[in-house]
Amino acid sequence: LLECLLQELETLRPCDKVIFKLTLPTVANLYRPLVGHPNTVRVVALSGGFDRADACKKLSENVGMIASFSRAFTEGLNAKQSDAEFSKVVDMACQMIYDASRSSTSAGAWKEMLAQMAKKDGFIAALDQSGGSTPKALKLYGVDESEYSGEAEMFTKIHEMRTRIISNSKFDGSRVLGAILFEQTLDRLIEGVPTATFLWDNKHIVPFLKIDKGLEEEKNGVQMMKEMPQLEALLDKGVAAGVFGTKERSVIKSFNKEGIKAIAKQQFEVAKRIIAKGLIPIIEPEVDI
Repeated sequence: LLECLLQELETLRPCDKVIFKLTLPTVANLYRPLVGHPNTVRVVALSGGFDRADACKKLSENVGMIASFSRAFTEGLNAKQSDAEFSKVVDMACQMIYDASRSSTSAGAWKEMLAQMAKKDGFIAALDQSGGSTPKALKLYGVDESEYSGEAEMFTKIHEMRTRIISNSKFDGSRVLGAILFEQTLDRLIEGVPTATFLWDNKHIVPFLKIDKGLEEEKNGVQMMKEMPQLEALLDKGVAAGVFGTKERSVIKSFNKEGIKAIAKQQFEVAKRIIAKGLIPIIEPEVDI
């Protein structure tokens, strides 16, 4: 269904707008590509026979979707209720469904992020050093390896550095369009707020997530990305956290047509999986100089 809907959307003129009303999907965020489409005003969900609590729970897992519930909305209302009792149930229903319809990245916020990345002047801050590059990044920051013990302390130190940068008053969306985050940074808080949420809500900086898991050994003059068996789960995690896009890196070491072709093919194969989740991929085939 999603594939067919996307194909039909492409037949519309830019000025044509639609609202989709779709059954709550069994796979969370299945319809995310529709949310950010320029011809889509809203994607709304029908409750699909679930009671209000279950429908709201499922809805809350789908970023950008809002409710259009019938039975789940009128559940608990009764002709024999007093006005006060009736009002109490209506209020509870409205609040539950309203809360479920609010997601970490609403359709409006997603489109605002898209406009910022496409049209605004500025740059993207790469704050995504992973395990292999973190010791060097810390050393350049003035933190020697003797100041921490083990990987856990190392990642705490790098998060302290990132927190100091991100929370600094000079670091904001007036000049910084987006920031690329390492997965562990996504999992942590800044001033008590999840990092991706803090970036957008407090700084108006678009959050991206580094998804690659390192590089293969050099072959045909290139280093391909390692296999990512948990990619789908990581993308779902990123969507739930409110990231706008991802970043994936491979490296070209020397001029080799076969290797370069393989790099480009792999990058776009992964990018298509990212796009299917409604995210925007940053494709990075780095040339080693």
